[in-house]
Amino acid sequence: MARSSADDMELKRSCEAGILSKEKDRETVVMSMRVAKGRGVWGKAGKLASRHMAKPRVLAVTTKKKGQRTKAFVRVLKYSNGGVLEPAKVYKMKHLSKVEVVPNDPSGCTFLLGFDNLRSQSVSPPQWTMRNKDDRNRFLMCILNMCKEIYGGIPKVVGMDIVEMAMWAKDNTTAKVTQVSTKDGPIESLVGEADSQVAIQKELVSQTEEEDIEALLGTYVMAIGEAEAFSERMKRELVALESANVYALIETETVVEEVLEGLEIASICVEDMDEWLGIFNIKLRHMREDIQSIEWRNNRLELQSDSNVALIDELDKLLVLLQIPPEYEESLTGGSFDEGNMVKNIEACEWLTSAIKNLEASNLDPIYVKLRAFENDTSFIMSDSMKLARIQDGQVREKRAEFVLLKCTFVRRASEFLRNYFPSLIDFMLNDKGNFSQRGQLQRPDHADMRYKCRTYARLLQFIKNLDKSCLMPLRKAYCHSLNLLIRREAREFSSELRAGSKASKSSTPLFEGPASANQSISITDTSADAYCKMITVFIPLLVDESSFFAHFMCFDVAALAPSDESDNNNPVAVSEPPGGSAKPINSSAELGVLNQCLQELLDGIQEDFYALVDWAFKLDPLSCIAMHGITDRYLSAQFVDDACYQIEKYERNVRQIGVVPYIPRFSQLAARMEQYINGSRDLVDQAYTKIVTIMFVTLEKIAQVEPKYVDIVLLENYAAFQHSLYDLANVVPTLAKYYHQASEAYEQACSRHINLVIYIHFEKLFQFARKIEELMYNMSPEEIPFQVGMSKVDFRKMLKSSLSGLDKTINAMYRKLQKNITAEELLPSLWEQCKKEFLDKYATFLKLISKIYPSETVISVNEMRDTLASL
Repeated sequence: MARSSADDMELKRSCEAGILSKEKDRETVVMSMRVAKGRGVWGKAGKLASRHMAKPRVLAVTTKKKGQRTKAFVRVLKYSNGGVLEPAKVYKMKHLSKVEVVPNDPSGCTFLLGFDNLRSQSVSPPQWTMRNKDDRNRFLMCILNMCKEIYGGIPKVVGMDIVEMAMWAKDNTTAKVTQVSTKDGPIESLVGEADSQVAIQKELVSQTEEEDIEALLGTYVMAIGEAEAFSERMKRELVALESANVYALIETETVVEEVLEGLEIASICVEDMDEWLGIFNIKLRHMREDIQSIEWRNNRLELQSDSNVALIDELDKLLVLLQIPPEYEESLTGGSFDEGNMVKNIEACEWLTSAIKNLEASNLDPIYVKLRAFENDTSFIMSDSMKLARIQDGQVREKRAEFVLLKCTFVRRASEFLRNYFPSLIDFMLNDKGNFSQRGQLQRPDHADMRYKCRTYARLLQFIKNLDKSCLMPLRKAYCHSLNLLIRREAREFSSELRAGSKASKSSTPLFEGPASANQSISITDTSADAYCKMITVFIPLLVDESSFFAHFMCFDVAALAPSDESDNNNPVAVSEPPGGSAKPINSSAELGVLNQCLQELLDGIQEDFYALVDWAFKLDPLSCIAMHGITDRYLSAQFVDDACYQIEKYERNVRQIGVVPYIPRFSQLAARMEQYINGSRDLVDQAYTKIVTIMFVTLEKIAQVEPKYVDIVLLENYAAFQHSLYDLANVVPTLAKYYHQASEAYEQACSRHINLVIYIHFEKLFQFARKIEELMYNMSPEEIPFQVGMSKVDFRKMLKSSLSGLDKTINAMYRKLQKNITAEELLPSLWEQCKKEFLDKYATFLKLISKIYPSETVISVNEMRDTLASL
């Protein structure tokens, strides 16, 4: 076995010399040991990693006397360039808190010394490696013994057993050969290693105690002749002691009996006490249960009391809200419906409608709706507050019945007033001859004043509808009947004056009954045609306006018809908005039927005056009927087309459009109906198609520009809807086929722009790199491009990694972006297929460029990209 460095006296002297050269006070080196210092991690082979090379060091345990105290240190010494030991680090042993054997070292020769006064605990402490376990145990035992002797305790030991260390110390205490000088010369003396360290160990037995022990042993030795005699003597003394013990026990028998008797009495008392404690425990348990039950009931009562108080407060507030204000009660029960009182009447109607709505179960607060359930849950006790709450609940029911009665009374009074008001208003206009055409003076019908007076009661009609819809039908009939009398009177007087002012001369002769000059016939024809044209121009817009006004005024949920140009200044349909929002289109076939029935009653008989004018013209000149037919076709066509264009252009003023604009499906329905009823007027219909579709496309472009971010989405959805709705008609109508193809081209362009935008958003770096290559190829050869700034192979690989890493996530994001703002879900599959095809084409072009510039680089092929797209 190799000699331990702890026995190297030359090493110890070198350590003392190195320490003495740096320190003023002399220190005694108790033990010095060569070690290897490292901070690395032990690998599987049991060797330190190469990046943590071990460094040779010497660990020295030193002591220093300072007065009566002894201090111990652990010093680290390193070799200088000349091979001389010099101090590198010193640790005070009083701060040693842990000794840990490194578990990763299979040899067990590596350990750590942890000190609690190190400033930087984040840096791992150095690891010290000995040549073998004996050196490690010898060094650590020296440290532990010194800590125990000097500081009265040992640090925490991790990774080794103290008992095994003690056994090792016992087995490995070797004799030490020393030379003792005598007069005959030096002789060798065997001294235990433990004896050699007596200078640093505390004496176990003092000098005085040692002398007493020797004197005692001397006494026994002097009384003993030999070992056998001493043994016999000891046996006799033992027998004597045992006999004395037995005798003492016998003498204390009475005492033992008394003790046993006392123990028995105490046992009986303990059993009685245990029985009593059991009884008390049962009673306490029952008492605890009673207390818990009382507390639970008290908590429920407190909760009930608080709830009752809150409930009563809420009911009081509700009853306060249900009190009818005196001014409203007067208006609802017996107030006047004159124009000056309508503001007050409308306010009373609003309050009554709101009060009735708030009393409905769906609008009540849950505290009122669940009142009965709350009573059942607390049925074990009915407090006075709960009884009061039930009384107040009954009052709420009474108030509801009172409101219903009040509603019926008000609706009856209002309906009766309006049924009388409409005929009286019309009678007033009928009695005023200035409202009608007179001889020599054509009077254009003017209903502005009548509509103004009717609009005063528009909101009243809306409230009547909300309160009791069944009362509207009699009012509608009364209005239609009265207004029909006025319009027929106006049309009759107007037609009569037209005929009177357009009579032919007496010299004129009917057609085919005699000779007549051409000029005379033409004059008669032109005169009758002008009269007929004026009749249509005046009364058709009037009838349309009156129909639209009636639909809104009498609370039909229809959109307003566009007023004609000639009637704009007279009286456009300007009914006040009903409470609750704007009018909605009719969605009930029954209500549509009622509206048509009412309009038939409103306009019934008007046609007779038109027939009378036609008959008069026919009697003057049968040829005039031809001109009248053309006038009718042109007027209806122009009015229809202008109205349709007006309705389309209205959407330009709307906010950002989402999805398909309404006029596209409506146009398809209109075109289908026109083709169904067309009878030889192909040119007029095609002209109407041209004008309407042109306005539709122009308006659509303007609508799309409202939100630049969604321009292409709006266009492609609407052009697709146009193609879908007119597919069948475009196959048979050439004019519609032309616009069908125009919409198809616009759809493809919008799709291409939107798809390219989606692709560039998610693969921007990839195609920007390709665009930069294309720009550079104009001025240089492909071999020179990799040497340009930002175009090297390293840059290309970085770009490729950032663009194609996580490809499945990027493609899914591209699909979600395409799906995000599309409202027509049926377009998404075709858009996605087109997007994949466009992306593959662009990617193939990108690969062709890359193969010229970076031929040796590995890139995902087009087929691999196609498979990836197909799998997602």
